[in-house]
Amino acid sequence: MQRINLLYVITKLELGGAQKQLLSLIEHLNKEKFRLFLFTAKDGLLIPEASSINGLTIKKSRWLERPISPLKDLLALIEIYLFIKKNNIGIVHTHSSKAGILGRLAARLTKVKIIVHTVHGWSFNDYQPNGERLFFIWLERLSAQFTDKLIVVSNYDKQKGLDNRIGKENQYSLIRYGIEYAEFGIKDQNIRRELGINTNDLVVCMVSCFKPQKSPQDFIRLAFLVNKALPDARFLLVGDGILRKKIERLIRKFNLEKQVTLTGWRRDIPRILSAIDVFVLTSLWEGLPTSALESMASSKAIVSTHTGGVAEIIVEGKVGFLVLPGDINKMSERLVVLLKDNNLRMQMGQNARESLNFDFALTNMIDNSQNLYENLIKEKEMVNAN
Repeated sequence: MQRINLLYVITKLELGGAQKQLLSLIEHLNKEKFRLFLFTAKDGLLIPEASSINGLTIKKSRWLERPISPLKDLLALIEIYLFIKKNNIGIVHTHSSKAGILGRLAARLTKVKIIVHTVHGWSFNDYQPNGERLFFIWLERLSAQFTDKLIVVSNYDKQKGLDNRIGKENQYSLIRYGIEYAEFGIKDQNIRRELGINTNDLVVCMVSCFKPQKSPQDFIRLAFLVNKALPDARFLLVGDGILRKKIERLIRKFNLEKQVTLTGWRRDIPRILSAIDVFVLTSLWEGLPTSALESMASSKAIVSTHTGGVAEIIVEGKVGFLVLPGDINKMSERLVVLLKDNNLRMQMGQNARESLNFDFALTNMIDNSQNLYENLIKEKEMVNAN
């Protein structure tokens, strides 16, 4: 097979699950079969990691950014269009909502042979104003009309797409996120000391961007409720973002300065997870959170909101507990049960690790992605031959 020019488009290389998964895919894809390109915003915490990948050509856009801006979005579209033309791109694979719309439209305008999009959670959700939600559904429907494959990371997102008449069932392919299991489950003796945590402290952790989707303020409210029953429990909130000041104000309001630690962005998540007792997720909506998969690979019990594809990985009562989004009282009750019962925590953590079968292995994600590309290439060649 002739080497194919493959362009990935993602809005911003922030330190998130979708971004880390994409860079893992780029790093491990067969460079003898594919010449790889990446189009993204000029700023992003993972730009250095992307720049270190051998054989990857990166275009840092002057105009691409997450907020909607008609003029900048048009200029970003033109940028992507010209980049595709200049580099004779054969496959465009888009990630994230903004890049998914602009990247696929540019690919369509340049008549790229193969267009693929990965849904890391849809661009619309139940918390948007109705008009805004309907607008994004319309954009997704339109883009799906010229998309060869829609990759989903959860069955939930596939069903949600079909329920909203986005694409046809044969356009969807389920490719789970891939975890390098060997990186997790380590025993780091120093990380607790670095974080100012005592050896015997019970530690609750969440890893997320501080944005409305993840509802990090609920994590602080959870800490307040749990702290009433367990005054010595400690809470780690790993990440950063636009809600940081609100989170800090809430910590001061509840007098939790000694109980809650904001670590900022960390690149040593396996070490962090080795230091905790229970992992928490307070998201209002999700696709499939990689942070939950990583905590499961680290043999940690989970208390999570029941949203998106979370129930596809967390079996209630076996791997952890699921509660409705926003139900912090119920979440605090479940968390206290886990923190008080060491045997239950250990058993659920063990179940979590064992439940991550080959579907979630990094090698499986790479192989499935590469096979999808190769099958699409063969299909296009057969159509052209006829």
